[in-house]
Amino acid sequence: MILQRISYENFRNHRSLTYEPEEGINLIYGPNGSGKTSMLEGIHYCALTKGFVSAGDGDCLEWSADFFTVRGEFRSDAGRELQVQISYTKQKEKQLFVNQSEVKPFSRHVGSIPCITFSPSETGIVTGMPSERRKFIDNAISQTDRRYLEDLLEYRRVLAQRNALLMQLSERKTRNDATLSVWSEKLAEIAASITMGRKKFVDDFSVRIGDMYRELDVREDPGIVYRASLPGALEEEQEERLRGRFLDRYRSTEENDIMRGQTLTGPHRDDLGFLLGGRDARRYASQGQIRTFLICLKLSQQRFYGESLGESPICLLDDIFSELDSRRIQRILEVLGTFGQSVITSTENRKKSNIKAISIEKFSDKEEEQG
Repeated sequence: MILQRISYENFRNHRSLTYEPEEGINLIYGPNGSGKTSMLEGIHYCALTKGFVSAGDGDCLEWSADFFTVRGEFRSDAGRELQVQISYTKQKEKQLFVNQSEVKPFSRHVGSIPCITFSPSETGIVTGMPSERRKFIDNAISQTDRRYLEDLLEYRRVLAQRNALLMQLSERKTRNDATLSVWSEKLAEIAASITMGRKKFVDDFSVRIGDMYRELDVREDPGIVYRASLPGALEEEQEERLRGRFLDRYRSTEENDIMRGQTLTGPHRDDLGFLLGGRDARRYASQGQIRTFLICLKLSQQRFYGESLGESPICLLDDIFSELDSRRIQRILEVLGTFGQSVITSTENRKKSNIKAISIEKFSDKEEEQG
């Protein structure tokens, strides 16, 4: 996938800006706070209908505006043209148009423009709460597996319904409600499907991240393990048997679930373990090791997407070179050179033959001229 052109109107600190990246490695450089990350975020909006730094849509408005619009023109590896427009106003919902046709729900668009991101703030994937790691694995699989995405959305809906009923039963001090069995059966079915999808991904990805460490010449032994909240879940190889395990669990913990007013077992309670030399990276890794792990995780994701989809994802890498030595930077650039299109931000120019660099100040000058 190649981004040919993108324009921003009232998006963060860009009142009016157009960018035309080239194929290969593109670098946007300039001082902190000048709008480099915002340019990456606009591309991410076109790909996944949201930002990647956890900001709400309203936070992406230029300070004096009441709407923003981002328009992107993309070309797939097979030559298919995609024109994406995403708009937000304070008065109505966000809208997405692809080739001039409105798309609803937004989940239908996920996977159309495969996209990989790196941001220093994402170290929470390694060091933060389990929800950060669940978000990573769900986003990673959803871009390559439509069934997984649909299951994930349905699981959240069913889980909310079951939890609401559990809370009602807790308040009424009653345990007799046939509806609870219906929600438990449905939840068990989807939970099994999601768990099997995650298991398959982790098994595959554990190998990939080890390969990427060797490709970057990092002499450490990384690993990923799936930590399921359902005892024995990882032992099952058949989805139907796993569904039965979940259903048995929901029945056996029903009293406790009602007392707590929430479902205590399922994919929403699972976690990933990131390892270095067999030890938990969250507890034992240095800041440099954590950053390297995250970079390798993201670069491995690019390879995974390319092979799974037959389409090279766009890589959006924010401030990826900070705190890295020149040797590590060189190896990363060599790997990126084997990818499709990458857009990188940095506080300084990197004068390499395979990098197309542009200063953020050139965009600022154009904005002032238009004003």
